[in-house]
Amino acid sequence: MVRPTRDVEYEQMLLGRHALVRHRKVRYEDGLERSAYILLSRIGVQGPMSISELSDAFGLDASTLNGQTRAAMRAGLVDRIADPGGGMARKFRLTDRGARLLDEERARGVEGLDRVMATWSDDDIAGFAACLRRFNTGIERLGGRPWPRP
Repeated sequence: MVRPTRDVEYEQMLLGRHALVRHRKVRYEDGLERSAYILLSRIGVQGPMSISELSDAFGLDASTLNGQTRAAMRAGLVDRIADPGGGMARKFRLTDRGARLLDEERARGVEGLDRVMATWSDDDIAGFAACLRRFNTGIERLGGRPWPRP
């Protein structure tokens, strides 16, 4: 018997495709590109983070994150501050502009989901969210990189 995980894999591929199409040609003026959205989302939930903390959180090397944070700083989305906890490393925090654009991007995402799920009941949406959360926390557990949730 073939496990239904084959169906999950296929639907996950399609879901990833839909998300990538949504973010493909978006620039800061129009909204956030995908990497900036994820970066700002993490800092927005966790608070100011250093390159080292971002590297641990994302499993990316420091040079990749230096490029992403540099681009976000040039766009006015984050700024560098002294560690609020008194540590040596400087940290990145959201600027007012970054927080506003993150909120706007998230609102556009929710609006799109509301359109897709217009015929779903609130219970169906909540159940789907619970399954996605369970799926994502399983991935996070295997990767050893839990994602904080608001």
